[in-house]
Amino acid sequence: MKSLFYSGGAMSPAEHAPKHSVPLFRDGLIGRRQILGGILASLAGAVVVPARAEESDDALLARIAAYLNGIHTLRARFRQTAPDGQVTQGTVWLERPGHIRFQYDPPTPLLLVATNGEVIFQDFQVHQVSRIPLDRTPLSILLSDHIDFNGAAAVREISRTPGVIQLSVVRRTDPGAGLLAIVFSADPLKLIQWTVVDPQHKITRVELSNIQTGIPVDPTLFSPTLIKPPG
Repeated sequence: MKSLFYSGGAMSPAEHAPKHSVPLFRDGLIGRRQILGGILASLAGAVVVPARAEESDDALLARIAAYLNGIHTLRARFRQTAPDGQVTQGTVWLERPGHIRFQYDPPTPLLLVATNGEVIFQDFQVHQVSRIPLDRTPLSILLSDHIDFNGAAAVREISRTPGVIQLSVVRRTDPGAGLLAIVFSADPLKLIQWTVVDPQHKITRVELSNIQTGIPVDPTLFSPTLIKPPG
């Protein structure tokens, strides 16, 4: 079986990202949209946020960093597609800094927990436990105490399509450990997916749904009882 961090042999991950042009909004179009929005708001009693002018990369990165730094806890359903195309599902819990748990639905016999600076991967079918330092994985970027795209996280590419933003990032001190492509809905800004590409260019995609943030998370979720190898 393959997990988010483990695809056989040494555990690690990393990248993904297509290139697309950025839609441009000219002053005239923005003005007309604002006028139309005001008319619709007066009819429906709604509050309209003016269309966002073209946003610089620096402004976009600052907005994304502020959004991610505002997420201290998260719970969601996930759908994972492994490098071999195998699809598994489950529930993920996240608590920054440094904690995440991927609880796979039966019959998948896997559990992955990041805690105390390491990632612990358990395969209950073969009674195997594997460990790797968290800072050797690209997901350490998402789990860091403070996300800074001018600091520990280096942005390799920004991709914008209508309604979707994608960042391809690596750890600045160890870019060879893999690349993480983080995908957001654009309006409102919301984390919806990430893709990890390991040093062997094996791609694992995780899609999120039913996302809840700012919720209480039981700390025991990040203290799994380790299985013991047979014998």
